[in-house]
Amino acid sequence: MSASTLECTARLRRSRTRSRTINSRPALAISTLKPHQYDLRPTCASLVCPDCKTWVPITGLTKKAKVVPHDTGRAGKAPAVRCRLGSNRLVTVDVTARKWEERLTDGNSETVHRRPTTVLRKPKVVPAPAVSQIAAQKRTPTADDEPGDGRPQWLLRKEQWASTESAVRNADIRRAQLPAGESPLGAPPVPRKTLRPEAS
Repeated sequence: MSASTLECTARLRRSRTRSRTINSRPALAISTLKPHQYDLRPTCASLVCPDCKTWVPITGLTKKAKVVPHDTGRAGKAPAVRCRLGSNRLVTVDVTARKWEERLTDGNSETVHRRPTTVLRKPKVVPAPAVSQIAAQKRTPTADDEPGDGRPQWLLRKEQWASTESAVRNADIRRAQLPAGESPLGAPPVPRKTLRPEAS
């Protein structure tokens, strides 16, 4: 495999560098960053580069603090693209380690006790259609209707009534006829005198 086919990846960011190059930009004040964006412990002094948003070691924390040269991507994973704006930039450590720890602890305690608010969304209510809209809606065809025949509704109703008119009239006639006698069959006789409860 030739060297031209190999793709260069971001180099490992060393905590110490011997580079004497200094960025021409103004020094970055630690106080302008949030407490969770930097670490002032001597063993792992680092910060989030404001330009490429990656964690970068700080060299010379006790003397002349400076951001080490670094690539914008993850070491060994992303392509080797040097952060020109943030590399070798001087850092002004204007926050003590104790003050940083207090701010970090206060921030954690506030977020721990913060309760998430449950958003209760109101259900969407569909407004009732107006009377004119109801009248304009097409009638759903039944099984007796012939779909797609184009006949008006009143004509369909008239034809349906004509097909059942004779059966309905016969039922009405039979219902009107009473059997011979004073009352319908199966019914108790109508009392002729007032019924009174017997005294015990």
